[in-house]
Amino acid sequence: MKLWATSDLHVSYQDNRHVVEEMRSSSTGDWLIIAGDIGEKFTDIEWTLETLRPRFDTVVWSPGNHELWTTKDDANQSRGEVRYKQLVELCRSIDVVTPEDPYRVFTGDGGPVTVCPLFVGYDYTWRPEGTHDEESALKAAHEAGVVCTDEYFLHPDPYPSRAAWCAARAAETERRLSEVRPDIPTVLINHYPLVRDPTFILHYPEFALWCGTDLTADWHVRFRVKEMVYGHLHVPRTTHHDGVRFDEVSLGYPREWKPRGTRQKLLHDVLRES
Repeated sequence: MKLWATSDLHVSYQDNRHVVEEMRSSSTGDWLIIAGDIGEKFTDIEWTLETLRPRFDTVVWSPGNHELWTTKDDANQSRGEVRYKQLVELCRSIDVVTPEDPYRVFTGDGGPVTVCPLFVGYDYTWRPEGTHDEESALKAAHEAGVVCTDEYFLHPDPYPSRAAWCAARAAETERRLSEVRPDIPTVLINHYPLVRDPTFILHYPEFALWCGTDLTADWHVRFRVKEMVYGHLHVPRTTHHDGVRFDEVSLGYPREWKPRGTRQKLLHDVLRES
């Protein structure tokens, strides 16, 4: 029994849909983590989850920013928290675990671990050098021509801002994590890394504004984390922070994964020994 992970499948690209069609478990009892950014349209998200769910014993999903976009060409025009809740109901209808469900314990290779899918966004605290608040940070990003599409398609309704939604999600998630049984280590899954350090590799440092929050900076230490799984950056790699392994598990866009041959490693073994 293995705990596998992937993210940033972006199935609006036909080449990426072919990758999803090839994803399968290696043995009975395997679990699959999907750390967000399946796609933008409800129909694409549904197709992906319905394709992968029968192939694994358990599928665990955390939302990315793209699932929360409201685009003109999506038949479903729901926004913000309503959209997120609809995604949760979609997952539950096909037995996919969400951040709103009880955390489950994986007892296969490398376990036991409590697998905790999270939904915590960003609040513009990971600012470019020389800026001191959200306004100056966003101004610097706009001047550099580095602006996340979230600014146009990711609506925080009914919250007044994406930062306010992030704060509410962080508070509720922190409460739930504090109640996890203390004798079993955890695997935390979020679309964004819990610490800023992985973003230092970004070619455009301004983009870190849309990559996480300082509110989660000590969670990997406080909540007995064995491994932190995330995506979003489209830079698959392993780093260590305070002795905790962080794995970025994204597939990314075809122009990104084709040169590095990512298709040869469709899934990441979360609890591997090395």
